[in-house]
Amino acid sequence: MRGALLLLLALASAGLLYWQVQNIAVIVAFLALVLSMAGIAYFLRPQHAMIDQDQADPEDWAVTRMVADQSEIGLAITDRAGRLVCANELFTKWFDGPAVPPELPLQAGGNELLATAGRNAWRDGRGYVEGLKRGVAEYSAKVVRAGQGDEYLLWQMIPKIQGDILDDIIRLVSGGGGRAFSEAGILVSVIGGEGRIRASNAAFALRATGRVDANISGRNFINFLRSDNKGTIFFEREGRHGTPVRLFHVPLERGKENGPALILLIDDEGGMVERGKALEQVESMLSLLPLGLALTDRDGRFLFINEAFAKTTAISEGEQPLYPGDLMIRDDKSAVADAVRRYASGPPMTGDLAVRLRNGGEDPIALGIAGVRGLGDAAVLLSVRDNSEESKLKSQVAQATKMQAVGQLAGGVAHDFNNILTAIIGHCDLMLLRHSPGDSDYDDIQQVKNNSNRAAGLTRQLLAFSRQQTLRPQVIQLPDVVADVSNLLKRLLNETIELEVRHGRNLGLVRADPGQLEQVIINLGVNARDAMPKGGKISISTQALVASDVRALKSDILPVGDYTALIFSDTGNGIPPHIISKIFEPFFTTKEVGKGTGLGLSTVYGIIKQSGGYIFADSKPGEGTTFSIYFPVHQQTPEDTARATLNSPPVKETAKKELWGSGHILLVEDEDMVRAVAERALTRQGYTVATASEGEEALALLADQDGKEQQFDLIVSDVVMPNMDGPTMAKHVRKNYPDMPILFMSGYAEEQLRKSIDLDKVNFLPKPFSVAQIAESVGETLAEHA
Repeated sequence: MRGALLLLLALASAGLLYWQVQNIAVIVAFLALVLSMAGIAYFLRPQHAMIDQDQADPEDWAVTRMVADQSEIGLAITDRAGRLVCANELFTKWFDGPAVPPELPLQAGGNELLATAGRNAWRDGRGYVEGLKRGVAEYSAKVVRAGQGDEYLLWQMIPKIQGDILDDIIRLVSGGGGRAFSEAGILVSVIGGEGRIRASNAAFALRATGRVDANISGRNFINFLRSDNKGTIFFEREGRHGTPVRLFHVPLERGKENGPALILLIDDEGGMVERGKALEQVESMLSLLPLGLALTDRDGRFLFINEAFAKTTAISEGEQPLYPGDLMIRDDKSAVADAVRRYASGPPMTGDLAVRLRNGGEDPIALGIAGVRGLGDAAVLLSVRDNSEESKLKSQVAQATKMQAVGQLAGGVAHDFNNILTAIIGHCDLMLLRHSPGDSDYDDIQQVKNNSNRAAGLTRQLLAFSRQQTLRPQVIQLPDVVADVSNLLKRLLNETIELEVRHGRNLGLVRADPGQLEQVIINLGVNARDAMPKGGKISISTQALVASDVRALKSDILPVGDYTALIFSDTGNGIPPHIISKIFEPFFTTKEVGKGTGLGLSTVYGIIKQSGGYIFADSKPGEGTTFSIYFPVHQQTPEDTARATLNSPPVKETAKKELWGSGHILLVEDEDMVRAVAERALTRQGYTVATASEGEEALALLADQDGKEQQFDLIVSDVVMPNMDGPTMAKHVRKNYPDMPILFMSGYAEEQLRKSIDLDKVNFLPKPFSVAQIAESVGETLAEHA
């Protein structure tokens, strides 16, 4: 095609030239010149131009992998079909072989976050996620769309927490660090827990074998050394007449008696290193290592501190501590001083001591202590390792486990109390039906009922904490809820407290129970009021957070996405650091006896978590407290529109609801006291009631009714029962009676039960209930299915 076009251009040019010169000889010469130049161009064209694009050689992924192996981050490439095309050595090492992103062996939730980043990369060209955890290691991931036709994804796994420092030391000794040690006359070797050499520098290889390029990896370290009866150490190859060496053993894993270690050797006298320069060279060597190391004299005074040691122990710039005890809390000072003196005077040995730093919080650290000899004034080598991130992860897991266990306990206790309160409230209602307001017993019975309702409120708070409360979620705008509750909150606050409300723009919709969100704001407001006895200011604000804002927060808990935030701040006394981690636990309170139940913030926590949100507390003593609540933005669906239409407020009924009926009801309840009060309540309202204590007995009663004139119109059943529970019984019922309406009653949340009850024509009545409430629910259920 291209040749034909050039030929046409040449002929057109020849025609124009003939029109100008009217000479056939000139035209022939012009055409000959064009053909000659075309031939030369053809033979001199690039070779790759001769190859059709469809027949080009495929990509050489071996070369790509060779280049990727030089990187210090994990790299993998996948195609549009999700197949792994290439992965470097670090990636396969970190994730146990050629795992295919995003399906990597990550902790719970990590794969979903990684999959979201991949989808963002296919759509936008780039994706990013942080907080991917595997054991004590943590990674962030960058995902980039790549290739000529954007047909590949490049997954970059960037480590944040290194679980093992051994690899870093091996790379240091095998590379430039080992050469620097050799030039300083220091012999270095890294050994594993089994005593075999993992890496060594050229100076060690030369002394041990006589060759600089000798490969001694995998050989037993101790086979290269010998000692005489005086304890002098020398190389086996050099014999007893060789130069003695001094050996320093630096453990790389605390808590392991025979773990991997870094071995340092210098000449004891003569040879490559003069005795007076030994300490100077050791200090130079210690400053290169990524371990926190320090040297002290026999009296425990610091002689040398490297940068890693100063950072881990929080030594400020310009500070020069005299003793290791100056870095510890008061209770640990004497123990550290005694240990240093003991290791300085006795035979060379190593050990660990658990201590707490003065600026290191509540978690102890392991202080390694090793006696050294032959370095002049230096007598003790101290080592520490920064395990703050690992301790933080452990404490978060422990706290989450504790909250889950307490939640399960609270939910079980609340369920049992709901059964008891149902019986108490029901019997109070039955007695009130036999007394008029003027009777002497009427007020006493009413007082019992009121206190029972208060107890029912406490059980609702326990269920809220354990995320087992019955919610009625709706798609709402958060500012609408704040506006509705602000007037009520103002009446609860003192005149000395100012309330400020501000709303952001472009707020997304959230799906939550508006009544429970009002409870959240009220609870936070009451706590803020109590924290400001002399007055102050409460600020409530709403704002929108997009994915980039969440990513900038760098939170390990909050997944990247779009949120609508509720920020609640006060200028009160604040919360001390040692208390703030416990404020969401049930029954934990700092108020005086009789002034708080300890359920306010635990209720807030449960409502937020059950609604799919996140809550964080930030406080400084004396400067106030801020609670940040994040709700995921809800994407509106056609089902939401239909649900909103169904849930729209009905026209208020002026007439009182009719509680009387005449149906035939099967009541199934394993608790005798609840079954008795429910039977009496329904019988008084005109219903004919048959009772069963569990599911199998109820099925037998249903079978007996076949052929009889009076059939059951409704089943009222508990959910959790021995032998056969309510949902299992209901499934058997529907096989023979597909149109039978069922009313479940339970002390657990409706949302939790709906997951196990996949049936139509099922209504729900939460415990505890009154006589009027059960009669009303039965009447409504029968009317719906008439």
